[in-house]
Amino acid sequence: MTEQHSHQFERGTYGPKVIVVGVDGSESSLRAAAYAGGLARRQHALLAVVYVQPVLAAGAALGVPVAETTDEIAEDLVAQIRESAERLKGIFEVRWEFHTFRGDPYNGLVTAADELKADAVVVGASEQAGHRIVGSVAVRLVKAGRWPVTVVP
Repeated sequence: MTEQHSHQFERGTYGPKVIVVGVDGSESSLRAAAYAGGLARRQHALLAVVYVQPVLAAGAALGVPVAETTDEIAEDLVAQIRESAERLKGIFEVRWEFHTFRGDPYNGLVTAADELKADAVVVGASEQAGHRIVGSVAVRLVKAGRWPVTVVP
């Protein structure tokens, strides 16, 4: 006697439909964006490019216009992404959006992934030595266990 199992399939949901990638202008984050872009193209997924603007305590800024500086970084990242997308138009088509969140990188990416209903998160490996002690954003995202996380070296 054979046992019958009923399986439920979700049509068209074999891979991620929303891929969040964190970018901050570092080389590893730009490699992560390129990797996530290829994944989004192959999966016909939406690529949500996320920049988390740091928020500093009032005294920590020492008079430096932090908001203006981080706005410039965000604008520069959007320009780079648009330029890359335009260069590849007709060869590779990727649906993408750019989002800016405020806060520390970990909490900003968690908020982004939750709000954008991410199926996967891609980040670059940390390039800072101090993260070996404290724990990188990537490690913290993996430990959160809420999405598949890809760390790009």
